[in-house]
Amino acid sequence: MTQTAEQLTPSAKDAICDALDQSVAETAVATMLARNFHRNVTGMAFGALHDLFQKIYHDHFAAQDDLAERVKALGGHAEGQLAGMLKRSKVGEHDGHAKAEIMIETLAKAQETVAATLAGTAAVAEEHDDLLTQELAIARGQVHEKFAWLLRAHLG
Repeated sequence: MTQTAEQLTPSAKDAICDALDQSVAETAVATMLARNFHRNVTGMAFGALHDLFQKIYHDHFAAQDDLAERVKALGGHAEGQLAGMLKRSKVGEHDGHAKAEIMIETLAKAQETVAATLAGTAAVAEEHDDLLTQELAIARGQVHEKFAWLLRAHLG
C-alpha cells in the first residue's frame, strides 16, 4: 500500500533521503558540467551545442529543487554545499578545455550516470512504498536518458 511521507518509518525516510541526496548531488554536478561546456564550446556545431547545453543546465537547475524539496518533505536535510555534492557525486567536474566531441561524450556519460542513480532512487522508494518519490525519480531518469540520447546523436 502506498504511503505518504508521514506514514513512512524513520528508517524508510532515511534510506529514501539518502538515495535522493545522491540524485541531488549528481544532478548539481551535471548542471555545472553542462554550464561549463555551454560557456566553452567552439567549432562548427557551436550554435546547436551551445543551445543544447543551455537547455540541459536549465532543466537540471530546476530538477535540483524538485529533488531537494522531496528530501525536505520527508524530513531530511538537503545538502547545499558544492563541496559535499562533489564529494558524493559519481559525476565529475571538467575544466572545459576540450573539443566539442569530448564535451558531448562527457556530458552524455554524466546523463547516463544520473539516470542510473535515479533508477536506484526509484527502486529504494518502491521498496518502501513511497510512490511519490518513485514517480519523481522515474520521471527525472527519463529526462536524463533523453538528454544522453540527444547528445549521442551529435556524434553520429
